[in-house]
Amino acid sequence: MPCYRLDGLVPVVDPSAFVHPTAVLIGDVIVGPGCYVGPLAALRGDFGRILLEEGANVQDTCVLHGFPASDTVVGSNGHIGHGAVLHGCHIGADSLVGMNAVVMDNARIGERCLVAATAFVKAGFECPPLSVVMGSPAKVVRTLSAEELAWKQRGTAEYQLLAQRCRQGLAECAPLTAVEANRPRQVDAGFRPKTPSPS
Repeated sequence: MPCYRLDGLVPVVDPSAFVHPTAVLIGDVIVGPGCYVGPLAALRGDFGRILLEEGANVQDTCVLHGFPASDTVVGSNGHIGHGAVLHGCHIGADSLVGMNAVVMDNARIGERCLVAATAFVKAGFECPPLSVVMGSPAKVVRTLSAEELAWKQRGTAEYQLLAQRCRQGLAECAPLTAVEANRPRQVDAGFRPKTPSPS
């Protein structure tokens, strides 16, 4: 992975974490145990600290950054969806930030929350645990159900397994020129997208 020292600060990656070779880590970045960092993610600790606590995942093309003296924190088992931007904010343990959502400076997302895809969370926003946060600007719309929380936790567990799978078996290769007979599929663990509940 491209990993850069800056002003004497070297990124730290726990040996049990997986960081994709195309992700970029700069300066004051700490990736905790069992974390997953996806392709083309940028974790820029060139102003403030970037901290991923145990079991968190940051997916493809996410950007984590912040102002000087501000930390960007993803709590344990946090789940940051494809393309999300976190800037100087705190994401509580076991919370999910959906695809292409933006969470701005000094926002604090409580534990076990869900920030919907494409939400724009303004600077200084705060929400209590178990909040569902949606919209632009984002607001708390309701409380997360036990079923939704279990679904989120299952997704996070899949990414924790993916970190292990990638550490053990991901290897750069040349593509085949044709599909082989009886081409196998990835193992199906049964995890599926959440279907919307009827209105």
